[in-house]
Amino acid sequence: MSDDDRARPELDEILSSMGSGGARICEIDASEAGAGNISVCLGWEVDVSRRFPRAEQITLPLEAPALAGRTLLVTGSGRRLRQIHEDPEAAVGAVVVHPGGREATLHTSPRRLFAQLTSEFNSHLAVHQDQVARRGVDFQAVVHAQPIHLTYLSHVPAYGDTAAMNARILRWEPESIVALSAGVGVLEFMVPGSEQLMAANVEGLRDFEIVLWSKHGVMARSDLSVTRAVDRVEYAETGARYEYMDLVAGGRAQGLTDAEMSSVARAFDVDSPWVR
Repeated sequence: MSDDDRARPELDEILSSMGSGGARICEIDASEAGAGNISVCLGWEVDVSRRFPRAEQITLPLEAPALAGRTLLVTGSGRRLRQIHEDPEAAVGAVVVHPGGREATLHTSPRRLFAQLTSEFNSHLAVHQDQVARRGVDFQAVVHAQPIHLTYLSHVPAYGDTAAMNARILRWEPESIVALSAGVGVLEFMVPGSEQLMAANVEGLRDFEIVLWSKHGVMARSDLSVTRAVDRVEYAETGARYEYMDLVAGGRAQGLTDAEMSSVARAFDVDSPWVR
């Protein structure tokens, strides 16, 4: 076995990480009921038959030729993220993309508790297709969540663009500028599951590793792990929570000054457009 093979996580490990990530999203109140979804794209051969023995042919919501031969683990529509860790086979399907990227085989378990994959599958699939086609990533995790404070701020007109949002939410913790050096991209409101949102989301995630869907939620990606994508949601939501607390308190707190943020960026060798 090569070093590259040893570095690749096994199916059981990935499903466990999806469960842990889903649980954490719920712990920070970012996924009420069946809201939120997770997908993972694997660029190596994976035997899914032991955990997902049932197979059916499906047509993908968009053509994804760069994903041919890859396996996507995707949460099912209406499944609660907090319950993935209890029984991943009940909440997750494994999609193996066929040559050409238009058809696929959906592998599921006899314990499957969903009729269809997540209603946001088109956005997940489009991001994976774009990132693999552009950067050739071998692994990618994508997480959609609905964190309360970030979503609330997106309802406030003064926070309605990328520059304004980042100026306010990155100033509360020194860690924020390190963990979210590119910041959070802000998209205007678009109908959930629509082609318009899908296209804007793909474009946003080229420049950012997390984007805010105004009046709806966020989507984050990571080339390393589900945990890292969830971390990005948590850091952004923590900054938004501080900002909300300050609004409620009447804007009494200072937050980190530009000079203080700059000193943190220099200390950790961070290149960020949000540091002056």
